[in-house]
Amino acid sequence: MSDFIADSNTISPLVAVLWVFYPMAALVLVNLILEVINNDDDDDQDGGKGIRVARMQPVYAPSGT
Repeated sequence: MSDFIADSNTISPLVAVLWVFYPMAALVLVNLILEVINNDDDDDQDGGKGIRVARMQPVYAPSGT
């Protein structure tokens, strides 16, 4: 019985390192799932190119003042 208790209290270094990454992996997975569900970030039709709302009017600048 004492051997079982001694073996249950030991943990390998690989498992200890993986336990650090489990919560981060869970958060990344939740973020990816939420991005797939809520995909309204790209609201333009031209793939991210800037679209002007109105045509730019030339600015009148008098010359010779």
